[in-house]
Amino acid sequence: MKFITVPSNIDKQRIDNFIINKFKNVPKSMIYRMLRQGKIKVNKKKILPNFKIKSQDIIKIPFIYINKINPIKHNLSLEKKIFFKKTIIFEDKYILAINKPSGIAVHGGSGINYGIIENFRFLFKKNFFLELVHRIDKETSGVLMMAKKRSVLKILQKQLREKKITKNYIALVKGNFFKKKYHYIKSYLLKNNFNKKIKVQINNNIGKYSETKFKIIKNYKDMMLVKIKPLTGRTHQIRVHMSHIGHPILFDQRYGDQIFNEKLKTIFNLNRLFLHAKNIKFIHPINNKKINIYAPLSKELNNCLSKINY
Repeated sequence: MKFITVPSNIDKQRIDNFIINKFKNVPKSMIYRMLRQGKIKVNKKKILPNFKIKSQDIIKIPFIYINKINPIKHNLSLEKKIFFKKTIIFEDKYILAINKPSGIAVHGGSGINYGIIENFRFLFKKNFFLELVHRIDKETSGVLMMAKKRSVLKILQKQLREKKITKNYIALVKGNFFKKKYHYIKSYLLKNNFNKKIKVQINNNIGKYSETKFKIIKNYKDMMLVKIKPLTGRTHQIRVHMSHIGHPILFDQRYGDQIFNEKLKTIFNLNRLFLHAKNIKFIHPINNKKINIYAPLSKELNNCLSKINY
């Protein structure tokens, strides 16, 4: 058993990121498994992977056996290096932003050895620090921002908490809603595990408060293109909220209308969620300039829209 006192320079860092950085030789899948099973505790309490630790917290970690004979080696082929570099849409000394492809998790864990952040740390070995500022679902594409310095990360995460960062999404959803003004969805969301997969549900009494704002861009016969602005940042928030009001996002395998999706599968030939993080607005933490980073729709999503002929 090992006890770690969180140093004074750490404030509101996620426990999973802290442990991963502390024990670089430990597979991330093992770390996430211990967190899920409650074997890693903070101040004698079980915590979730997104728990924010602070200075002087006491972390209790069980003995970890590492097989050093056959360690997992991470290596990026030239093809993958080119692929990931092409996703970069903004970069300076402090911030890196990419247009994340659908189908790639933002970090390793739960059976995934390497996600976006691990691949970019490998790609930019010269950088001492690289960390996610925020997260988006594995199935979602679009703007994903990373910080190259811990001080920059803290400032941007403070902007997130104070709602000074604006994120806008584009989604194709089932049904019609003819009023083109903004609409609000407010609820409490409760996270559960179903067959080892996270599923979020609406709960009127307990859970985390969540709020989403959306506006119709264009109505089609039995679907619509919408602009969505999450005012809180809960897990699967947009997907759950749109499903809850009867307008699930197309090709959502977890919260969508599977019968409706099957009807459109052969028409659109799309094998991914139609949800895209279009842009992110924030104040640059160093020069205080207003930054607006755009991520263009992928070719497959544009092709899908071009096939709607009504």
